[in-house]
Amino acid sequence: MADIGATSTRCTLLDDQGGEVAPEVFENANFTGVAGVLGVYLDHRRASDRPKRAALAVAAPITGDEVQMINIDWRFSQRELRQALGLKRLQVCNDFAAVAWALPQLGPADLVQVGDGQGAPRTTLATLGPGSGLGVSALVPATDGWAVLTGEGGHVSMPAQTREEQDVIAVLRERFGGHCSAERVLSGPGLVNLYVALAELAGRGQPTVKPEDVTNLAKQGEPLARKTLNMFCAMLGTVAGDLAVTTGARGGVYIAGGIVPRFIPFLRSRAFRERFLAKGRMAAYLESTTVGIITHTAPGLLGAAMYLRTAAHQQCA
Repeated sequence: MADIGATSTRCTLLDDQGGEVAPEVFENANFTGVAGVLGVYLDHRRASDRPKRAALAVAAPITGDEVQMINIDWRFSQRELRQALGLKRLQVCNDFAAVAWALPQLGPADLVQVGDGQGAPRTTLATLGPGSGLGVSALVPATDGWAVLTGEGGHVSMPAQTREEQDVIAVLRERFGGHCSAERVLSGPGLVNLYVALAELAGRGQPTVKPEDVTNLAKQGEPLARKTLNMFCAMLGTVAGDLAVTTGARGGVYIAGGIVPRFIPFLRSRAFRERFLAKGRMAAYLESTTVGIITHTAPGLLGAAMYLRTAAHQQCA
């Protein structure tokens, strides 16, 4: 199994009970493509342990044999990769489709709840996650289990709900060719975009920061960083609420990705929840919808394993 994001790649083998064996994490900056990083992982294994089947969760739209990643310049052919790795079978899915597959397997220890919603059993589950980009997916009940809705929801246009958000989005539209997607603000790079745009609007120029700088400054009480995190949380509430009403996610909305766990207290504050519920006549509809922050370290791998088992079952049916 492998979860291949824009920044890092997590790899593991599975034992007969589905448990992880020999997990490793690689920084993508040290490689030139998917075949390279997976090849190194397999080279670390004994010949007898090399798998014949694999599932990859990839931060890219999966529309055919050729896969072009979005936030890193990596491209590969599924057929050629299967042959290069000596696999009999290779299943490839979007990374947030894999997170969606993982949702029914997550327990209380894997989640931090936001708000008081409880969710309805056996109804749609939705997930979104700020990381290097913004992933979005949903899991819907099907007659023989579950089915995943996959897409590129992180690239929807970001709506403004306040005058200040409108001003920030105008700055970012000018910077990014006339379009400001949700991913341009709800991601690691997006956190930087928000901070720099707010600095520009305040007449402070364009400071050079990294995402971790913004979160650390906010924790230290720096006003502009705190304003940035509050706006981030409010905008995430807007998009999460839109996702809930669009997909009918009465079973819950689950936030994944590597960004939000760094500032859970901010997300549990008023800005996110108020904006999540701010859907006019649909506010009552959302009151009972649970929102959870995923703290499991590798939901993509968990979901990729489920995807591989589900695909094998469907082929045998």
